[in-house]
Amino acid sequence: MRIKSLSFRLLTTEGFVLAAFFALVAVVLEQSFRESAEEALKERLQVQIYALLSTAELSNSGDLTLPATLSEPRFINPGSGLYAFIQQPNKKLVWRSPSSIGLDVPKIPEKLGTGNTYFLADNPRRYFLHYGIVWKNLAGVEKDYIFTVAEDSEFVSQQVNRFRKALWFWLVVIGVVLIVLQFALLRWCLKPVRIIVNDLNAIENGEKTLLDGEYSSELQHLAGNLNAFISHERAHLERYRNTLADLAHSLKTPLAILRGCSQSLSDNKETVEEQISIMNKIIEYQLQRAAAKGEHKSVKGIDLYDFLSKICNTLNKVYIDKGIKFEIFIPDNCLIYCEEGDLYEIVGNLLDNACKWSKRRVKVSVVQNPRKDRRNYALLLQIDDDGPGIPDGKLNEILKRGVRADENIHGHGIGMTVVFDLVAMLGGKLEGNKSIELGGMSWRVYLP
Repeated sequence: MRIKSLSFRLLTTEGFVLAAFFALVAVVLEQSFRESAEEALKERLQVQIYALLSTAELSNSGDLTLPATLSEPRFINPGSGLYAFIQQPNKKLVWRSPSSIGLDVPKIPEKLGTGNTYFLADNPRRYFLHYGIVWKNLAGVEKDYIFTVAEDSEFVSQQVNRFRKALWFWLVVIGVVLIVLQFALLRWCLKPVRIIVNDLNAIENGEKTLLDGEYSSELQHLAGNLNAFISHERAHLERYRNTLADLAHSLKTPLAILRGCSQSLSDNKETVEEQISIMNKIIEYQLQRAAAKGEHKSVKGIDLYDFLSKICNTLNKVYIDKGIKFEIFIPDNCLIYCEEGDLYEIVGNLLDNACKWSKRRVKVSVVQNPRKDRRNYALLLQIDDDGPGIPDGKLNEILKRGVRADENIHGHGIGMTVVFDLVAMLGGKLEGNKSIELGGMSWRVYLP
């Protein structure tokens, strides 16, 4: 099974690294200690050779003799672990300590110069130190000798074993302490990751909307990207939901016209086909708008007079019982450059509301290049009606989705929200006031 925990992976990796490091340190320290112990043994053996030299005597006949009792008692006791030999370069044994009885005479190193020493570690049995001298007595007799002192390796091995046990004990203790410290440091270092994971779980459970915690500098960019992604997905979902509502609302007027024409279909064939075409365009437009992700497409100019005339003619048939009189004031050759679907949503909803609330009159006027709030706009579309108008306190409320000015009047509270959103998206401005001329409601749409 694959281990997916980042903490476990880091802790395991650190454990292996520490184990390998301590093993290497143990080998190096043990070898260094062994070499130090052997060097100390060599110095002790050198002292023993000097002690033998101080007690040895060369007779006038050229014979080397040593006293029966030596200063070092271990040379006397057999099997004591300390041994001594005196040989000549021709490998003739001159003297051996009583402790060396039963041992083989050590081999003499070749070409051992006078005054030189030769240390040999014959592990695992014993260590040897050879020392070459030239002895000359008062009678002028001169002879070469090689003094050899040997000691069992047991003493060095015991030292190394004690050192090894102490070394591994403390390395294990230090290793455990380091692993505990590494675990604590790892949890502290990964705390920002756990915080952001907990916040993501809270978002998933609906307890939070965004990543709003205090994160480390390395995770700030990640948190920002995740927030942008979450906001984008929510906006995308909200766009789909709103588009479904907008689509249903947009199809309401054409369906009302078709319903009115259903009784005399043969006489209103052109109207039916026109409304079906409008419905098809609305569906295509809303689907594209729902899937839109910020792309800007090139648009063609729309003749406002023809466009408004078609909408007014259509609404005349919807509200035929009211006999509404449309007054249209538009400059000649007035073109607007935007998506036809956007313009249809804006103008269609405003005119539909005007017709719904008016008594008899609806006025549509267009002013080019108006100035508003120190800004020059390309066009002002104003729609006035002679209805009761909307109270000032409700002007901002009806721009919210699902809110209607009068709950007793049939509607869904979507039309004005669609208009407000589209105008804002186009970079324009929507204003609502009481109509001075007609006494009802007056809506002004400033478009860039």
